[in-house]
Amino acid sequence: MGALGTIFDLLLVLLGFSLIIVLHELGHFLAARWAGIRVLAFAMGFGPAIFSFRKGMGFRLGSSEPQYAELLASRGGRIPSTEVSPTEYRWNWLPLGGYVRMLGQDDADPSARSEATDSYQNCVPWKRMIVISAGVVMNVITAAILFVVVFTAGLRTEPPTIGTVEPGSPASVAVALNASQLGVTQPGLLPGDKVLTIAGKAPDSFKDITIETAMAAKGQAVPIEIQREGVTSPLRFEITPRPDRFSGLLAIGVAPGVSTTLLTSSNPAERDEIAKALDRFGVGQAGVVPGSVLTAVGGQPAATPHALTAAARTSGGAPIDATFRTPEGRDIAVKVRTEPELPIQRFRAPGVGGEPSEQAAAHVLGLMPGLKVDSLPKDAPPNGLLAGDMFVRLGDLPWPGLIDGIAEIRRHAGRTIAITVLRDGALVDLGKVPVTRQGTVGFNPGATDTQSARVSAWPASATGRIQAIGRDGAVQPDPSAASLGLLPGTVIERLSVAGGPDTPIASLSALCEALRAAALAAAADLQVTLTVRLPATAAGPGAAETVRWSIPRPEAAALSALTWTPALNPAIFAREEFLLKADSPFGAVAMGLRETHRVMIQTYLTFARLFQGTVKVEHLKGPVGIAHFGTLLADRGFIWLLFFMAVISINLAVINFLPLPIVDGGHFCFLLYEQITGKPVSIAVQNIAAIAGLVMIGTVFLIVTYNDLANLLWR
Repeated sequence: MGALGTIFDLLLVLLGFSLIIVLHELGHFLAARWAGIRVLAFAMGFGPAIFSFRKGMGFRLGSSEPQYAELLASRGGRIPSTEVSPTEYRWNWLPLGGYVRMLGQDDADPSARSEATDSYQNCVPWKRMIVISAGVVMNVITAAILFVVVFTAGLRTEPPTIGTVEPGSPASVAVALNASQLGVTQPGLLPGDKVLTIAGKAPDSFKDITIETAMAAKGQAVPIEIQREGVTSPLRFEITPRPDRFSGLLAIGVAPGVSTTLLTSSNPAERDEIAKALDRFGVGQAGVVPGSVLTAVGGQPAATPHALTAAARTSGGAPIDATFRTPEGRDIAVKVRTEPELPIQRFRAPGVGGEPSEQAAAHVLGLMPGLKVDSLPKDAPPNGLLAGDMFVRLGDLPWPGLIDGIAEIRRHAGRTIAITVLRDGALVDLGKVPVTRQGTVGFNPGATDTQSARVSAWPASATGRIQAIGRDGAVQPDPSAASLGLLPGTVIERLSVAGGPDTPIASLSALCEALRAAALAAAADLQVTLTVRLPATAAGPGAAETVRWSIPRPEAAALSALTWTPALNPAIFAREEFLLKADSPFGAVAMGLRETHRVMIQTYLTFARLFQGTVKVEHLKGPVGIAHFGTLLADRGFIWLLFFMAVISINLAVINFLPLPIVDGGHFCFLLYEQITGKPVSIAVQNIAAIAGLVMIGTVFLIVTYNDLANLLWR
């Protein structure tokens, strides 16, 4: 059923795309009729005709052109249009798009001419300019109408509210320009912040925030104004986006708001994965199932899942009382466990192609958790990785952490990488695993801090390619544990604090909490002893050793300021949605025109950013990518499909009117020259331009189609 649904969505997308092209050609057709140019054919689709209609000859299977040609010859080449129309309306076998054929006009052959009085060449240049422009105008009108329909019916989308903020991201470290005046001491955007304006414009939905940051000029700060609960006036930020570690587009590190409803799916396999995640979080065993709703935290009604975060911060490490209502209406009281909050460090690491990429990772004063497979996306390649796998080796790296592990995978972009994982206590050699050109192997990364006390190397000291950086981007010295010399894969078994008890350690999170408790009581540098187990070798299990560790007072103070977080990850909740709808027909028209203008400007801006390098060729979509993306949106509902078609219509208008050979914009430039000088551009120049245009468009088509297929098949 899922496959049938995808096929149906694909057919809807293809039909919608074809109608947009047909409407574009309809603009040319209507303008040509107005200009008095003889139209020989108006066709839907390409290839041979299935059936056709010609006024005076009626409907018939196939094309009526042979019969019309015979009739024209028998009449001496002249037939009154009132008797038999010169225009054939055709429905062709390949129903993708369409075309208009005018007498004497051939895009592929500029030398084609006709001396008839109603030919394309014998029409005055200014009228031909209108004919050439009419397709683009029709696409703009189509998009505006579709947007009006969308905003009249209402589009279910994410509100412009901050849901989660990536640790170490630009959004997490930015300080409001007016923070001191408003008494705000905590840096960064926070969950629940409502974005009032971004880049001077009021966003209608969260996608506007994403687009504005992606389209920002390289190195330029984006002004953002937000409304925060409990703050009397809007906070003003200026945040400089940086390339996202997954997409490569500029981003500030924020995600949409989340609702109080847990994720669910009509797909049994996906629903089973969600249920397993709830079990890992410790609430599934109590009867909380996918689609359940969080109704209360600590006995108080819960408006968002962030109520769990707020409760965890003041919990003292105790479990949080929460209530969920199942889809069947049954209320279930559960205890949500809390976990120690770990320090977050920003790193500058090489991205794909050597470009710098900033990332963030949790650690315990320099003790790095290992890298694991947190989950697998729906389109993950069948390379043998499973959720929960801990990486033992990635390429040349043993027991990699999040930062150096991702950097090592990116270093193998477009090739293969040797992978060994630890699964259910056993080593599993996956052999050589393909790495996409984007530097991924198809998993959502996670850290092992809550499930293991095994450490990885501190990436900044393990390789000079990675640097630890501060909020201002300056390189920072390594924390104290980075100099302990622990081998990657070493397991911390016990902790002994001077003057305190000997504590067994089950995970790095538990170690962090034990150190935090000791730091709260310390007045000077903290002296601790670690009992560790060295990594096993071919010769046998690793030996136990003791390591003395002196923690400077500033580090201990920073550790004591940490709190707790809920084990129930906010990512397990469905995204918050609202109905973006105009309050009146006039409002729908205004929203439609505003969205039309916005998409047009962003399309032009995309080309500018392409030349600047913040948008890359691999980010562009060809026909395959457009169809794939369209099916994803069509799965969200028919209104989303209409919205997508409106965006495609605008993009087609903009691209078609660029001053490039072959497309309408290039022809318009030739006609403008003819209108000004009184003579047409020479056939030789037009032929050269046509060949250059075909080569350029063909090259771009091949590149984007290759990218589309590569992203679908090998991402």
